[in-house]
Amino acid sequence: MKVSVHAVNFTVDKKLVDFVQMRLDKLEKYYDKVVSADVFLKVENTSDKENKIAEIKINVPGDDFLVKKQCKTFEEAIELSSESLERLLVKRKEKISSHI
Repeated sequence: MKVSVHAVNFTVDKKLVDFVQMRLDKLEKYYDKVVSADVFLKVENTSDKENKIAEIKINVPGDDFLVKKQCKTFEEAIELSSESLERLLVKRKEKISSHI
């Protein structure tokens, strides 16, 4: 799967990009028709501690899934987002396989 990481208002380090790639590669075992993923990492300028936002857009044939999470760290936000995407992809796979 092709993963594009976009950092908004900061520069992203290689370790975080590798973490995103590894975590999103795991999604392919739930639904193997994932075409690509766009990951937007944003930092909000607020006094709130949970100012890291991870937005993940998954492209599958015929549909796009978008999940947005806000947490204290990017790793936590990506983890929560990918768990949500796992549930979405499993639902989609069950829906498609029930029509066959």
